Amino acid sequence: MFEALQEKLSGALSRIRGSVRLNESNIQDALGQVRLALLEADVNVRVVRAFLDTVQQRALGEDVPGGLTAGQYFLKIVSDELTRMMGGAHAPLRLDPPIPAVAMLVGLQGSGKTSTAGKLAKLLADEGKKVYLVPADVYRPAAIEQLQTLARALNVACHPSAAGQDPVDIAKAALVAARNAGADVMLLDTAGRLAVDEELMAELERMKAAVQPREILFVADGLTGQDAVNTAQIFHARLGLTGHILTKMDGDSRGGAALSIRAVTQQPIKFLTAGEKLENLERFYPERVASRILGMGDLVSLIEKAQRTFDEQRALEMQRKMSRNEFTLADFLEQIRALRSMGPLKDVLGMLPGMGGALQQADVDDGRFVRIEAIICSMTPAERQNFNLINPARQKRIARGSGTRPSDVTRLLKQFGQMRKMLKQVSGSDPRKAMQMAQAMMGGGAPLR
Repeated sequence: MFEALQEKLSGALSRIRGSVRLNESNIQDALGQVRLALLEADVNVRVVRAFLDTVQQRALGEDVPGGLTAGQYFLKIVSDELTRMMGGAHAPLRLDPPIPAVAMLVGLQGSGKTSTAGKLAKLLADEGKKVYLVPADVYRPAAIEQLQTLARALNVACHPSAAGQDPVDIAKAALVAARNAGADVMLLDTAGRLAVDEELMAELERMKAAVQPREILFVADGLTGQDAVNTAQIFHARLGLTGHILTKMDGDSRGGAALSIRAVTQQPIKFLTAGEKLENLERFYPERVASRILGMGDLVSLIEKAQRTFDEQRALEMQRKMSRNEFTLADFLEQIRALRSMGPLKDVLGMLPGMGGALQQADVDDGRFVRIEAIICSMTPAERQNFNLINPARQKRIARGSGTRPSDVTRLLKQFGQMRKMLKQVSGSDPRKAMQMAQAMMGGGAPLR
């Protein structure tokens, strides 16, 4: 997420980081590089100009506080202004009474509205909200069925829409049904087009008038950059948007939409999606995103991801097993799957402070997890509990079953044996050694430094 922008901004700011004092010359040099990085990330030109003017005024007009170098203070100014550009603080969903609070998802076809509706339903349901999903896209083939399938997977209520119905009539009937069902939130998935047209906008305006949504959320494809911002302006002018959800931010996103869309529409980004799974939706915190973009990590989000992924009692049981040297390949497989569910490994490691620059050169390959998982899954339950049972003949069988080589199985078993010894030594003592061990298990290479 924001990898390209992070790399370019890190390069742009590298010259000034170690500066002893700020002056017009080195500020102009740094800002020129920052300007280039932002424009290449497809950030709106007017937004870039306003951002740079503010940074320059602050850098020249304020004294450097004690304890900071000039370069560190300049980085702080950039971080502060990036945060302000993206809204300053997290903007929560407005779900106040009367209930159900209606959230209407709008946007172009292909932006990910339907899957985002499912992800948002999961997040709200996990927080104890009673959710009512409403499929109102009667034009896209299988759109209604897609949302109904997501609702069944989430065990949340879904309105029985049909393709021949009028979308406005669907929204009206759904509001009555959601109220009768005692729902807290009604998520309305609307139709999109390949481009903005009058028929679409008029239909959405009628739907808005019919159900009076508390939230009108524009779902923007993060891959489209400035095009998403231009489209959001049109939707905002007609519907009065209350916020944005940026999708597909795990792809080759340059970050321009995230840095422009709030500044242009003056409506906050409320969520990001990064991945296809239903849990791959996260709240948008401008200060955390600014920290990620500048390569300073995001420990708070990492901790929140870990808390959602790892069961506390199970974690204590794992710690006990490690300390007694009872950690098995079955336990290791469980931990791999939990870690993979947190998202791409590079994104997870990128939340660690100081890792941003190192990850630009590091070979972080999620495929290594897949190969390790395949090898362990090709073992019998007895072999997973006691890896010492695995002789050369069994290694050949495991390799055939996992599509790997016997040498890959041998290497995994050797590394796992070493890892168990290290875990016993470092459980509760030196976390840096544990990190080195984990990196060795991921790829058998040198640990990240």
